Amino acid sequence: MTLERPDPVAPAAPTATYRLQLQPEFPFGAAEAAVPYLASLGVSHLHLSPVLEAVPGSGHGYDVVDHARVRAELGGEAGLRSLSRAAREHGLGLVMDIVPNHMAMAPRHNRALWEVLREGPGSPYAHWFDIDWQAQDGRVLLPVLGGPLGEETDALVVDGDVLRYHDHEFPLRAGTEDLPLPGLLDAQWYRLAWWRLARTELNYRRFFSISELIGVRVEDPEVFAATHAKILELLDDGVVDGLRIDHPDGLADPDAYLRRLHEATGGRWTVVEKILADGEPLPAAWPVAGTTGYDALRHVDGLFTDPAGAGELLGQYRRFAAPQADRGGVWEATVRRAAYKVVHHELAAEVERLTREADRLCRTSDDPALRDRAPWALRTALRELLVRMEVYRPYASQDAASVVTEAAADEARQAFKVPEEAHTVDLVRDLVLGRAGDGPGHEAFRARFAQTSSALRAKSVEDTAFYRYVPLLSATEVGGEPGSPAVSPEVFHAYCARVQRDWPLSGTVLSTHDTKRSADVRAAVSVLTQAPSRWADLLAEVTARTAAEGVGAPDPQVAWASWQTAVGLGPADGERLGGALLKHVREAGLATAWTEQDPAYEDAVAAFLEAGPCGAPGRLVAEFRSSLEPYVRSNVLGAALVHLTMPGVPDLYQGTESEYRALVDPDNRRPAPFPPKDPGGLSAEKAALTTAALRLRRRRPAVFGEAAAYAPLPALGPGAAHCLAFTRSGEVITAVTRLSLRLEEEGGWRDTVLPLPAGRWADLLTPGREFTGHARVDTLFGRLPVVLLERVPEGAAAGT
Repeated sequence: MTLERPDPVAPAAPTATYRLQLQPEFPFGAAEAAVPYLASLGVSHLHLSPVLEAVPGSGHGYDVVDHARVRAELGGEAGLRSLSRAAREHGLGLVMDIVPNHMAMAPRHNRALWEVLREGPGSPYAHWFDIDWQAQDGRVLLPVLGGPLGEETDALVVDGDVLRYHDHEFPLRAGTEDLPLPGLLDAQWYRLAWWRLARTELNYRRFFSISELIGVRVEDPEVFAATHAKILELLDDGVVDGLRIDHPDGLADPDAYLRRLHEATGGRWTVVEKILADGEPLPAAWPVAGTTGYDALRHVDGLFTDPAGAGELLGQYRRFAAPQADRGGVWEATVRRAAYKVVHHELAAEVERLTREADRLCRTSDDPALRDRAPWALRTALRELLVRMEVYRPYASQDAASVVTEAAADEARQAFKVPEEAHTVDLVRDLVLGRAGDGPGHEAFRARFAQTSSALRAKSVEDTAFYRYVPLLSATEVGGEPGSPAVSPEVFHAYCARVQRDWPLSGTVLSTHDTKRSADVRAAVSVLTQAPSRWADLLAEVTARTAAEGVGAPDPQVAWASWQTAVGLGPADGERLGGALLKHVREAGLATAWTEQDPAYEDAVAAFLEAGPCGAPGRLVAEFRSSLEPYVRSNVLGAALVHLTMPGVPDLYQGTESEYRALVDPDNRRPAPFPPKDPGGLSAEKAALTTAALRLRRRRPAVFGEAAAYAPLPALGPGAAHCLAFTRSGEVITAVTRLSLRLEEEGGWRDTVLPLPAGRWADLLTPGREFTGHARVDTLFGRLPVVLLERVPEGAAAGT
């Protein structure tokens, strides 16, 4: 079934977007009240977090329960349409975040799921969800019980045709409501189970390892139509202009999904939350504008990271924390170790499903070479190939052999002691590459391998290794490359040239609802790469002071991470810092975890934070941070200006037009005040810079848009390496200071000049200043460590 849509004239692509994190505490009405202020910034579109009906009270909206309705807690469809009208009256459009991959596993609120649990595989909604009905005796495992079933039966209550368990509700299969409880439970299309069984027994696809989010089969045209009808209606009615696609890598076939979506929307501006590994290209076949911008984040952050200092920090970290090589001392080994942990534990159920499907393909194959393969060997081969994936997944439009490589297969064979059994790796790889048979079963297996690979990469890298390998916390960010955190100007310029050539309307970001630290926190932490010896002295002193209080850190790794976080955040807020560090140690999974919590260890972490970063030694951190403020300022303003003027469409996260210090969610999802409180100092400077750059983009879209040009502008002289500059379409110049502390230690700018293209250039950040020819860099950066210049039209009077 293909949706027939009119072919409207697509709205112009955004010049800049502003992300609003909608929630019951910040609904459509609050967003509408903020519209006049947001329009004054110079953005062209508001970027809304998911707006469809979600689990009541959800603070993020990614747990959708009904695709046909706009969320009532936010103000419903009337509220959304009112927001859209207000936005348009102020010259703004709307971009909407959508969630095609999953829905909330909340039967009481999710009508489609309710029907499946009541009617089983015969339900008209059964094909909506990615359930393996051949497992669990044809029932859906629901891991919701607080303990084994025998210990929870007293909490199970039959109420008419509904089964209740505390605040959970489940439908009863028709005609079973009068059965005795044991028989009633056995007669359902689902099996209530202890939550711990999810790890190994689950038989539905989920989002990563979150059992509360069930995978949706949007590859089915009917499911696509049903789950996208309201979204397409909002686009057709002009309520919304563009889309952000959440987690496309979880889909069975992202290529086909994006083609179908492109056709259905009439080619609206669409970006995808695709996390690219270093050097990995976005699939050229995808009909999208580009990514949501984590690749840009890594390149911008890397500009303000000193490679030599990062190496010194790594050496200090290894001496201070003494991590084992495979548990945080070496990046590549940390990732591999984390992948093994995730594939054996959090994603054990997903690997078991892959194993069952591979076993079925082998047992039913007409090819004798596929027969007689032991499930344990298939499981081992799958695990060994999965942990060696260096990108999220293969795609149908790409050569899968370039991702599931022969080198990976060669390593995977080493896990087998008997050479004949090692050939199972080749068989599994052939199945993944489509070389061993074809047909619906083989295609489904390839898709599921890719989906599992995606979940494994995300869980092992972003949610585990990033919390185990912590020499430089500013580098452990979504899309980051902690093993090589610095980016040279040459690499940055080459990246920008590729973006302008291949994906000129791609999104770019510095802070999002998913970043582990906001850009301004990372900017402060990255200064440590310019002052590693000063950091070492601080660490020694605060360690001694905290020990003198009689409270030591439960382990040196968490101490290192705590002190760095305190440097980034500034004056330590105990509740915010405590929440972030608790999540840190649970995600790392080295001493405690979400599902295997160690209360004594967690209490020790809390006691250390109270006595150390949030206690008297924390004042030393505040003094240290204060001494670095000029260099933090340079990083904050430099990153902001580069982000706002580089190729792509910049997305500003709420509140980041001023200085914004936030830690991992939920800290970074708190409602932002609009307009912000009267900013001063760095906040005022950043707000003025942001407004100037955004208004320039809105006023001169062609200079930054699809047909624009990008060119490096090299400085000359002793400080040239510290000046990063480029031109946009020959009409605008961005120049920023990088590694400002190192620059100061080297004697400053001295006779460094920036050769400007012919003509007069007006300073948009300090009105009244103009430059021509070879401008002295110390003059350009006289008031601010950055400058934004616009070519003055020929014949214009001076100062206009």
